Formats: sequence, C-alpha cells, structure tokens
Amino acid sequence: MIKSEPPEGCSASPIDEGNLLVWQATVVGPTDSEWEGGIFSLRFTFTERYPEKPPRVRFCSEMFHPNVYQDGSLCMDVLSDQWSPCHNISTLLTSIQSLLTDPNCSSPANPEAASLYLHDRAAYKK
Repeated sequence: MIKSEPPEGCSASPIDEGNLLVWQATVVGPTDSEWEGGIFSLRFTFTERYPEKPPRVRFCSEMFHPNVYQDGSLCMDVLSDQWSPCHNISTLLTSIQSLLTDPNCSSPANPEAASLYLHDRAAYKK
C-alpha cells in the first residue's frame, strides 16, 4: 500500500529488497509549519515481532524538534505505549507529519526545543 498509495508528501521503501526489516522513508515538511519546504529522511527498523511490536523510527536528517531525541529517535506515544498492530508505515508517516506541525511539548525528548517552541518561537525557527 505504501508504494501504490503513499500519504501526500511521503515515500518509503526497503533499503535492500533482500532485507524487508529496514526501510528508508522521506517526509516533506508540512505547509504552514517551521519545516515547510524541507525534505527529511527517516529509517524504520522492524523486528520479527512486527506488527505486534512497533518499529524503531529515527530521523536520519538532523532535527531540532521537541519530540526528537539527539540520536534522531522519535518520542511518540504511537511508537510506544499507544502502539497498535493496526498501524503501518503510512499511518506512522502521517503521524510524523502531524507531529512536525503540532509538537507535543508536554512530553519532550528535547526540552530545549520544547521550551523555545513554547516561549520564543522566533528563536525556535532559527
């Protein structure tokens, strides 16, 4: 489904057709967000327990965002305690685009980015 009907502004495919557990994805920065116009790379790493367990998802692009750890890993409830086997790469990419537009500053992976986002948006945008 991701190859035939990807979410708007997203794409994903296995890095190597011989290993379907590691995927490369791209997300275009959503319109009307600080990320507009950017193209961001992500890596999805699945385990043999998928879809029972979520994949590990991290940005390969450097990101200064309230919900992105320094190593690029994402802090998203859908990738941890709110995981459900109904999620797939398309729903995760859509959730990531949404997170770029509307960060969750109440549970930050990057407290500095969260503080700037909430209190000094001009400095955050730099």
